[in-house]
Order: sequence, then C-alpha cells, then structure tokens
Amino acid sequence: MNIFEALRHDHDKQRSLVDSLIETHGDSPKRQKLMDDLKTELEEHAKFEERFFYNPLMCDDLTQDKARHSVAEHHDIDELVEELEQTDMSSPAWLATAKKLHHIVHHHLDEEEQEVFQLAGKALTQHQKQVLAEKYNNAMH
Repeated sequence: MNIFEALRHDHDKQRSLVDSLIETHGDSPKRQKLMDDLKTELEEHAKFEERFFYNPLMCDDLTQDKARHSVAEHHDIDELVEELEQTDMSSPAWLATAKKLHHIVHHHLDEEEQEVFQLAGKALTQHQKQVLAEKYNNAMH
C-alpha cells in the first residue's frame, strides 16, 4: 500500500460520515454519534496526514504551495467543527453549518486526490510512498 491508497481509504470514511451527518435531524443520539465519529476521524486524519504526508511535501518546491493550502484547509475544517460543537444541534443554524462543513470536506478531499496526489507522486519516491503509508497507518489504527 502506498500513502495515496492509505489516505484515500480514510477520505472515503470521512465522506461517508459527513454525508450521513447532514441527513440527520434534531438533537438525536444518531446525530451526536456521527458528529463525535466525524470529529475524531477528521482530527486524527489531519494530524497524521500533516505529519506523514504534508511535512515531506513542504520541503519540495513542487509541492510546497499545495501542501500549505491543504494544511490551511484543515484549520478551516477544525473551525467549523468547533462552531458545530458550540451550536444547539436542534437549531437550523447547526444544519447550515454542517452543510458548510460537508462542502469544505468534499472540496478538500477532492482537491487532495485530484491535485495534491498528482504533484506528490512526482515529488516522492516509490520507497517514500510505501514508508509514509506504513507510518500513517500505524499512527491512525
């Protein structure tokens, strides 16, 4: 497994969670559980993705700008999660913010997979791609 396959596996999990989240209604146990699961998944993924994927990309001129942009988007996602946690789950504002989160998560993951992965494929060696996947997976699971 290479780093792109490892990250894509977790991206699919995040897409599924955020898609399910905006289908929920009111302050329900299901909404709370999905929110908790999504928050944990996003936080852990961002932490280890930055450590084992973006750090090496920051050192390469080819990938530095995309890496910085993606890390900034992680921060935007964190802020929306925080906003959701401070909003009453049964209010219309909560769902509006959840939909914003849904949009940015999908945008971020698509951009990573369609743009960042292509550049990173040129910047990283085959060996690096495998070693980084191993480190990332060990940290995540």
